[in-house]
Amino acid sequence: MKGRPKAQLVLSQTEREQLEALTLRGKTAQALALRARIVLGCAAGADNKVVAVRQRVTQQTVSKWRARFVEHRLDGLLDAPRPGAPRTIDDARVDAVIARTLESVPAGATHWSTRSMALDAGLSQTAVSRIWRAFGLQPHRQETFKCTSHDLI
Repeated sequence: MKGRPKAQLVLSQTEREQLEALTLRGKTAQALALRARIVLGCAAGADNKVVAVRQRVTQQTVSKWRARFVEHRLDGLLDAPRPGAPRTIDDARVDAVIARTLESVPAGATHWSTRSMALDAGLSQTAVSRIWRAFGLQPHRQETFKCTSHDLI
């Protein structure tokens, strides 16, 4: 039994090196490393069944990533955008909140609260809280420096 014909998968030297780097690098997402191992197995001439057994995935998974790589090359191994509502806060506003949090304090206070930052930035308190959490910011735990006359001597 022959099955469906497979698209020919030939790697350039650069592509092979990049795929091998993805499999060896510790910081690579495991899903991406698995896809790279699948493509490398297919490029080595192994049948989809053999690659599926070696990688402990289904033949359909091997077929899917083989086809995506053939069509889109390395970009085909990346995750597609997930469904859901698009972002409403752009990167510039996020950067502005981060910079303001780290570089200033509100008048009459020692640190920003989510409420005071939300009012200042024109965002919701929840949005500010999510930004701070995503970047590990905790203004209430920051060391404050108050300049006194003794510091100038």
